[in-house]
Amino acid sequence: MDISTVVGLIAGFAALIFGFTLEKGSIGALFSLSAIVIVLGGTIGATVFSFPMESLKNVPVLIKIAFKEQAYNFLALIDDIVRLADQARREGLLSLEQNLEEIQDPFLRLGLQLVIDGVEGTLLRDLLETEIYCMEERHKNGISLFEAAGGYAPTMGIIGTVMGLVHVLGNMSTPEKLAPAIAAAFIATLYGISTANLLWLPIASKLKFKHHKEKLYRELAMEGILALQAGENPAFIRQKLRVFLDQRTRALEERGREE
Repeated sequence: MDISTVVGLIAGFAALIFGFTLEKGSIGALFSLSAIVIVLGGTIGATVFSFPMESLKNVPVLIKIAFKEQAYNFLALIDDIVRLADQARREGLLSLEQNLEEIQDPFLRLGLQLVIDGVEGTLLRDLLETEIYCMEERHKNGISLFEAAGGYAPTMGIIGTVMGLVHVLGNMSTPEKLAPAIAAAFIATLYGISTANLLWLPIASKLKFKHHKEKLYRELAMEGILALQAGENPAFIRQKLRVFLDQRTRALEERGREE
């Protein structure tokens, strides 16, 4: 479970509710079934209209990704590549075939299989870059889905408010009920803005962050595979791949090597 996703979601909605109660507001006043139906139903409907069913089928998986912790161990990947490069220099590229089954990462396994099969360097880079590009396009499609929902939700909230005001102004025979009815009408706007900024757009941002991390991980693997194929010195490969590490991870790696 991605703790920051869960904590952020709970903290965001809790802050809104707590802030409202600080002004002696009643939590019950924030609930409106009609507003929920209009905002959520309208947002979902507009999003479904905007995307093909093939993309919509991935929504449960995308939500799971947003809430699930995904670890990308860059240091372990560098260690694996350096170890394989050392083996390839000593025993030849074909010796790597015995290591394929123990490699869990499918992208690294694909790259090594292509190296073992004797695919030429330029073609190998093209194939791996195409793999990364296709992954990027799939991810962008999922991210755009939640960004679209985040754009529709506030508008649906305004639509719900306008519909509520139309209903209020059509029943002005009881002035004492006018103020509560107007307040209830604005609940739809609250729902639209809050769901956009505390749910849909944060999910899109989380998916975007995880996409960039996975892409960087794949690019590191690609450069390592190409260096391995070219027969570069394992120590140089390690130094070359360290550019993909952030400053904190580099410090940890240097401390580990010193010890």
